[in-house]
Amino acid sequence: MDRNPSPPSSEAEEDEGDAVGGTVYSKHWLFSILTRLIEVISPEQGEPGEGERTELDEEMENDICKVWDMSMDEDVALFLQEFNAPDIFMGVFAKSKCPRLTEICVGILGNMACFQDICMSISKDENLGQVLLQRLCDSDSPTLLEISRLLLTCLSQPEVANVWVERIRESPSVFDCVCFIMSSSTNVELLVKVGEVVDKLFDLDEELMLNWIKNGTCQSVGPSIDDSPEELPDFKIVPCILEAAKQVRSDNPEGLDVYMHILQLLTTVDEGIQAIVQAPDGGKETWSLLYDLVCHELCQPDDPAIVVQEQKTVLASILSVLSAMFASQTEQEYVKMRKNMPLIGSLIRILQYMEGCGKRSVDDSKESKQDETGKAELNEEDFHLKILKDICCELLSNMLQELTKENILEGLNQGHLNEQTCSCAFQNLLPLYFTSVESFLEVLREADQTLADNLEKRFPSLKVHT
Repeated sequence: MDRNPSPPSSEAEEDEGDAVGGTVYSKHWLFSILTRLIEVISPEQGEPGEGERTELDEEMENDICKVWDMSMDEDVALFLQEFNAPDIFMGVFAKSKCPRLTEICVGILGNMACFQDICMSISKDENLGQVLLQRLCDSDSPTLLEISRLLLTCLSQPEVANVWVERIRESPSVFDCVCFIMSSSTNVELLVKVGEVVDKLFDLDEELMLNWIKNGTCQSVGPSIDDSPEELPDFKIVPCILEAAKQVRSDNPEGLDVYMHILQLLTTVDEGIQAIVQAPDGGKETWSLLYDLVCHELCQPDDPAIVVQEQKTVLASILSVLSAMFASQTEQEYVKMRKNMPLIGSLIRILQYMEGCGKRSVDDSKESKQDETGKAELNEEDFHLKILKDICCELLSNMLQELTKENILEGLNQGHLNEQTCSCAFQNLLPLYFTSVESFLEVLREADQTLADNLEKRFPSLKVHT
């Protein structure tokens, strides 16, 4: 069964004044569904209510799913708001033991929140806000997905984003529930949506991010589905992010991009970098995952150069984290250069692919006359590629300075270093990173005098200083 089956043709047009706004949906029919929902959570004395059941009957499920689909229409959403649907849904959240009913009601709220005025009304309802955050402890993945979708919708509206940030900051259980989902769920769609919520939260509020970085005490996260207190493990944010990233990496490139950006946001504060590199393993798991992505999955030798355009944001996030780790953990075994020649090769390949994309962009612009919108899009692409290039060059320059003669010989033997790759590196690093290039060239001369001489001929500015 579809989660949101399309509503059937309405007979509202036959009853003058019964149509909802400019739609053909019936006010009477919608009102009857809301009434049935009230009966579900407040049954007649002595009668079992639907809310006490764990399953919905088929007719009720079909009807409420039609409302879910219809609620994407603003007129319907306003009608539901006018008849206090959010209050009815809050009663469902509080009393229903049926996960499917809870999921659908949160989904309807999520659709309603897409409209600014309704979103503001929902967001200002403190009781509803607290109930929704408590529901993050739910064990039902579809319900969690809809709650995450609702939260992301609200956080994306500037008028109410701060209300939710403050509410989440004052609700310690949210940290534990989110970490539990990231570290234990295998539902890729849920992990991506939760990641988007965390990414948005960290982007909106550095204080909240710092609190979550420092968090890790074992806390009660409130009532679970059966109203018994549930205690979660001692979570740390970085391992949870890594676990979620591993789950989504193969099935959802956009999800991987989200989690890599969360890691990058962590490195914008000293506490975040320390949380990564001072983990029990010294940051080895983080480095290994990012190294593997760059060297074995992204921007590979058999990929067309244009792939760097598709992967530019995730690559920028990954390289930014690697750069921060390399700068702060030069004594760790995993950053020793003898283990990282393939990474240098990958960095140079990324630069080569960007050069190819740059030439293609110039050729395309000569062939076609673009309008103003097209130019804006092209400039945005160039801007993101420039960010990637800057991050890539910074990491490459730092790594080249650490190479020994033995490292270079290994790189030459493995094919990561040759005249073509070194020329590409020099072309991109000079003149900003002249000192790094000069230092590398001195060691290269010990390993391969001929290659060093050829590079000096191609880059005369280096020869002047030797």
